[in-house]
Amino acid sequence: MSRAATLPLTSAEARRIWLRAQRLDVREPFGSGSDAVAAAVNQLGYVQIDTINVVERSHHHILFSRIPSYRRTDLRHAQTVTKSVFEYWAHALAYLPTETLRFFIADMKHYRLNPGRWFASVQPNDLRRVLRLVTRDGALTIRDIEDDVLQDKLHPWASRKPSKRALEYAFFLGRLAISERNGMLKTYELMTRHFGWEKPPKAASATEIAAYLLDRALRAQGIVSLDSVCHLDAPRKPAVAKLIGARVRRGELIPVAIDGAGKQEHWTAPGTLDASGGIAPELVHILSPFDPLIIQRKRTKLFFGYDHKFEAYLPKEKRQFGYFALPVLVGDGIVAALDIKTDRQNRRLLMQKWTWVGNGTKRSARRELKRNIEEELDRFEKFQLGD
Repeated sequence: MSRAATLPLTSAEARRIWLRAQRLDVREPFGSGSDAVAAAVNQLGYVQIDTINVVERSHHHILFSRIPSYRRTDLRHAQTVTKSVFEYWAHALAYLPTETLRFFIADMKHYRLNPGRWFASVQPNDLRRVLRLVTRDGALTIRDIEDDVLQDKLHPWASRKPSKRALEYAFFLGRLAISERNGMLKTYELMTRHFGWEKPPKAASATEIAAYLLDRALRAQGIVSLDSVCHLDAPRKPAVAKLIGARVRRGELIPVAIDGAGKQEHWTAPGTLDASGGIAPELVHILSPFDPLIIQRKRTKLFFGYDHKFEAYLPKEKRQFGYFALPVLVGDGIVAALDIKTDRQNRRLLMQKWTWVGNGTKRSARRELKRNIEEELDRFEKFQLGD
C-alpha cells in the first residue's frame, strides 16, 4: 500500500504496544465508578455484550479486567443515569461511547431500506404498535407487552412474541434506545427522550466514519491492520485503506513489519512506539473470550502465539480447552486457559479444566505462575459472587 520505510518489530514488541493500548499493562488504569466505565469504553472503542453466563457476562467481565473495583451498578449508572455509553452494533451488540453515536446514524438509516433476513418478518403494524406504546406509556420491556398473539419461532433464539422482534427492529432503526438492562432484560425508550434530544445528531459522512474506525482502532490496538480496523466490516475496507495510505504519505502513520505476519501489512502512529514500555511480570488478568485482546483470533495468534479455541458449541469430546475457557494473561504472555464455571447456588467457583499454554508449558515456570494465577482467582471469585 505504501512505499514508506517499513519498521521491523518483534512479536514481543508488538504485543507490549497492544497491551498498553488495551490498558492491560497496569492494574488500575481508569480509577473507579461510572466515570471509569465511560473512560474504559472510550479507550477500547466498544465493549461486546454476550448472553453466555457460565461466568459473569462478557461486558461486565471485560470492564472488571481493567477496573479492579468495578461493580455492575457502575455500568448501569453510565448507561441509564449519566448516559455516557449507549448500546448499538459494532461487530456485535456492544456498549459504545455516546459521543460516537453520530457514526452509527448511517447504519440506522440503512436498516430502513434493508431490514435483512432478521427483520424482514416485522410487520409495519407491529412496528407502529410498539412505537406507539413507548411514546404513550414511556419506557418498557418485552414483559410489559402481554397481549401479543404468539407465533411459531423462526429461529431457535427468536421469541414467539412479534413485539420482541419489532422492538429490536425499532432499536436498530435508531427510533428506540436501550435505556436500562437488568441481566439481559432490556428496557426500551424513545432515543430522543432517553438522551433529551429534540432529534438525533446529524449522521457522519462516509469519510468521517472511515476516520472514526481507524482512529478507534489506533487508540485501542496501538498497531493496526486493515482486517483489525474493519473486523467483520469488509465493505468499509476500501475507504479505510485509502485513508491509511494518505496518512502514511503525510507521515502520520508508520508501516511496521511484525515477525510472522507474512504479507499482512500493519501500521502505527509515530508516538505509539515511543510510549511502549515494560509490563510487570507478575500482573495477572483472567480474560473473557470476548475480550478485545482475544476476539480477533488470528491477531491474537500473531501477537501472542496463542490460538484460542471457543468451544462452547462443540461436542464435549472435541473440546481441547473446555466449554468456556478463559485465557490467562500474566505479564505480557498468555500462559493458561481455564475452563471455569460459577456455581451461584453454592456460591463458589468451579475449576473444570486448567490447560497450560505458551510459557506455562515450561515446568520450571509453573510454580510461580500458578501461585500468581491462584491469587487472581480469589479476586475473580469475589467478583463473580459479589454485587
